[in-house]
Amino acid sequence: MLNNKPIVALHHRTFESIKQVNEDDSEFWFARSLAPLLDYQDWRNFVQVIEKAKIACERSGHPVQDHFGEVTKMVTLGSGATRGITDYTLSRYACYLIVQNGDPSKSVIANGQTYFAMQTRRQELADDAKFAQLGEDEKRLAIRNEMAAHNKYLAAAAKGAGVETPKEKLRREEIKGKQRANQTHFEVGSKVRQTIQELGGTMPESLPTPETSIKQVEQAQKKLKK
Repeated sequence: MLNNKPIVALHHRTFESIKQVNEDDSEFWFARSLAPLLDYQDWRNFVQVIEKAKIACERSGHPVQDHFGEVTKMVTLGSGATRGITDYTLSRYACYLIVQNGDPSKSVIANGQTYFAMQTRRQELADDAKFAQLGEDEKRLAIRNEMAAHNKYLAAAAKGAGVETPKEKLRREEIKGKQRANQTHFEVGSKVRQTIQELGGTMPESLPTPETSIKQVEQAQKKLKK
């Protein structure tokens, strides 16, 4: 059985050793420093991996520019002259996506994927522990905020994949008039309910009704922070 401890120790050491820190204490990695660490000696091949990672970032609903920043660095040539070369400043999430989209036949990529998977699981366990300590209203608010974020990413992914939403359907089919618009929303809603039933989920009307609304919980949380 593969012992993952050396993998974690090695990749944590090497990955963190090339980390850069901005004036605002935000962390980032230079792509040209990451490339050789992942056994990519040819920059052009590594750029192809970066482009795949950028697509994965966009499809997941994250703004690409927040994680992949293109910069120009000046380097000194053997002749003493200088010229500009393209580089990227990468967030930790961008590095994760690059590793996931790298060549798995490279042992360092395979080990890197294991490292990030384990780091992600550790974070999940830490988040679970924090979540368990929250009160019921705080848990509801946390779940609601998480779902709102997921819905945002899902809507972006659905739009990119050509999946219809009520608004898109109305616009595409040029549906006008209150009655026809209501009918369209009803049809889309019916399909959503059908999917919930097929997956064995709980229907919205069967969910318990809390004593306080999410809006009331949010207002109470804001008052506590003041």
